[in-house]
Amino acid sequence: MREQDPHGRLRESVGQLIQREGADSSLLGTLPKRWERFADVALFQRDSFSEEGWASIDRTELWTAVATALKVERIGRFSEIVGEKREPTVEMVLGDEDWVIRRENGVDYGYNLTECMFSAGNVNERRRMGEIVQRGEVVLDLYAGIGYYTLPILMHSQAEHVHCCEWNTNSFRALESNLKENGVSERCSLYFGDNRVIADDLQGIADRVILGLLPSSQDGYSVAMRALSESGGVLHIHGVAPAKDHSSWADQVMDELQSINTNRSIEARVPIRVKSYAPHWDHVVLDVSVE
Repeated sequence: MREQDPHGRLRESVGQLIQREGADSSLLGTLPKRWERFADVALFQRDSFSEEGWASIDRTELWTAVATALKVERIGRFSEIVGEKREPTVEMVLGDEDWVIRRENGVDYGYNLTECMFSAGNVNERRRMGEIVQRGEVVLDLYAGIGYYTLPILMHSQAEHVHCCEWNTNSFRALESNLKENGVSERCSLYFGDNRVIADDLQGIADRVILGLLPSSQDGYSVAMRALSESGGVLHIHGVAPAKDHSSWADQVMDELQSINTNRSIEARVPIRVKSYAPHWDHVVLDVSVE
């Protein structure tokens, strides 16, 4: 007999609870159609199960029924990433422990759900970073987070060394742990704080600089340009661009870079779409060669 898909199991499990509680069966029509599942965790959007009528059902029993259907032990609800330090707003509704480990392309990313962010939609860009870094290169990751790009570089390329800057305490702690757990600590140096201050000691050392802050990493452009070696290198600049006009954003980035240093030759490739960021807006990355 063919096993039900997760949506079918969710409808059956919660439907049985609704029947036992004597609640309105029309609630089944409001069941969420999308969620994220990894390890033993399921994440729902903050407004899931918030329609009128759900309040009549015991919350513990509801989340237990959902967890049983999705074959997980813990459940969280999330809303938008907020603040310049990109902190998540995740509420654990089933299970108290919020440390999770995601395994992706042979890399283990550990972090606290309620303290650090992780965008599953960036999977292809994380993989790309591990593929394009060349043997012997020195890389500077200006907004390292928990090691989103640093870890695949260290795990899958022959980079000589990666320097990481991070100013969120929770992300920095997770980054330290992830480097150790993945066995690559010896090829990475960590710097805690604002990269505009701490990267002064990293001038002229990098063959490649990653600027992965959203919605804009513009504050790091000058730092990145100074960090490149005298022979030049590559910048990977992330940002948010109109979905139908990536080129205008790229032109603005190039104008800003040229104004920082008019003595260097700068050439950009076509912007790469990473994922949708918001309606009519895309998360994009621009690879810029500097000589």
